[in-house]
Amino acid sequence: MADGSFVLVLHGHMPWVMNHGVWPHGEHWLYEAALGVYLPMLQVVDELDRQGARAGFTMGLMPVLIEQLRHPRFAPGFRAYLDERLHRARADQSDPGHAALARHWEAQLSAHRDRFDAIDGDLVGAFAAHARAGRIELLSSLATHGYAPLLLHDASIRAQLSAGLAISERHLGYRPTGVWLPECAYRPAGPWTPSVLHGDERMRAGVEQILQEQGVTHFFVDSHLIRGARSEGWVDAGGGFHKVGWDQADASDGRQWRDVLEPHRVGSHGGMSHVTAFARHPQVSEQVWSGDVGYPGDGRYLEFHKKVGADGLRYWRVTSRTTGLGGKLPYEPDAAAAAVHEHAAHMAHTVHEVLYGYRQGTGRDGCITAPFDAELFGHWWYEGPAFLEQLLLNLHRDPAVRVQTAAERLQSHPSDKVAWLPEGSWGDGGDHRVWFRDEYRWVWETAYRAEDRFLGLRWRVSQAPARARRRAARWIERAGRELLLLQSSDWPFVITTGGAVDYGWQRICGHQQAYDRACRAVEDALAGRPIDPVLKAELGVDHLVDGWQTPVEPGWWRE
Repeated sequence: MADGSFVLVLHGHMPWVMNHGVWPHGEHWLYEAALGVYLPMLQVVDELDRQGARAGFTMGLMPVLIEQLRHPRFAPGFRAYLDERLHRARADQSDPGHAALARHWEAQLSAHRDRFDAIDGDLVGAFAAHARAGRIELLSSLATHGYAPLLLHDASIRAQLSAGLAISERHLGYRPTGVWLPECAYRPAGPWTPSVLHGDERMRAGVEQILQEQGVTHFFVDSHLIRGARSEGWVDAGGGFHKVGWDQADASDGRQWRDVLEPHRVGSHGGMSHVTAFARHPQVSEQVWSGDVGYPGDGRYLEFHKKVGADGLRYWRVTSRTTGLGGKLPYEPDAAAAAVHEHAAHMAHTVHEVLYGYRQGTGRDGCITAPFDAELFGHWWYEGPAFLEQLLLNLHRDPAVRVQTAAERLQSHPSDKVAWLPEGSWGDGGDHRVWFRDEYRWVWETAYRAEDRFLGLRWRVSQAPARARRRAARWIERAGRELLLLQSSDWPFVITTGGAVDYGWQRICGHQQAYDRACRAVEDALAGRPIDPVLKAELGVDHLVDGWQTPVEPGWWRE
């Protein structure tokens, strides 16, 4: 009998970059991810299947990523990017110091190009086929990675979620039941006061309540939200709910309240939802993401930051964390492969020991949830996909470990606990500080004014005569798309972390400007005025939405 389950979760996301430049944060960013992460992850699934071992991981393909991977520009643009990389690999073979590794890169790139051609350039379709075959689970999310706890109105969260689920369903062919909440950010039901602009306390729905409305059954949080939970009740084998006191989590009742090895149903105010939260297991996860003890820092792995020129290929290894770029030693693929073997074995052993210890200590079936940004595997850590392949092979050979998707774990072992969760995220400090700072309060003031304005316009359009509604329909749809893009959590993130400060400001201001223009067009249409030709031309270019013309079914904003 297995001691418990291992649930690997990969968060695949990319902000909308199509037609927003090429390098370093435009389309090149998307092509790098496709080459480094998504093609290799498809190879992992195929290879495991070939060896008779199901991949069994949970993959979040965010709606805004799906839309870009299915964009008409993507496949030809990516093929051109692959050809350019191949040209560099061939040119570098004239350098005696790089020749052998350049030939290695040429072979790798050629194989990726063949793989891309074999799926007709349809990454999304290939992942969807694996999901329909039961090899992996795919998650949806909020449409543009909006930061749910800080959005002003519950209507905005509902619009983000309904749009995101509709995008996923249209492209995948089915509606996912699990979601990745952007930044793992959650807020419970109860009184809430906006941090800017409005000072009135208002009652808000819990994020899980909005998820349940849309048929979502599970999501993911960081460990501190479970450890700060309050007990609400327990669920019997027949699905009946039994209320307990908030202090029951402090007592030992055999249900392991607040343990990250036990997914918890989420509830509040004496009730329960049918939505379950999976919490990140710190000890297991830190084996990968920790800057101090994480595997990617091993000196044998490919160095991410050193390239030939500004955007060339990589020929050096990490060497050590303290070695400057000038002192990096040549990369040796065979040595890196040995490191992958060692680290995958170590991780598999850690998973085994944690689940065994939990079974021995509690008599219960544990669940290790290990969520990561997908870009870590293959983009930042080149050997990451090979590591995951070897790890999953090792775990499939271990009868004490059950490799499952999150949905499979819910089906085989439904949670028997209902808990109230505190507010928080998986960002620095576990709160909202990465996405809300005093130095750019005006960003949230702008976003809140945009939310207020949109709700007002939406009501006015719904009450207008039929002819005026028809005239305004195009522009209210456009305003809605720009509002969704303005709400993306990516822009404050890249500003706070310093990763792309100017780019973040540019995107915030650009989407706000386009939003204002679309709202002016709505107002002109409702008033019976002709749309300003200059305004119409600017909006018609769609240079800020870039072909994202149908994020959801027409009329989504009326709901």
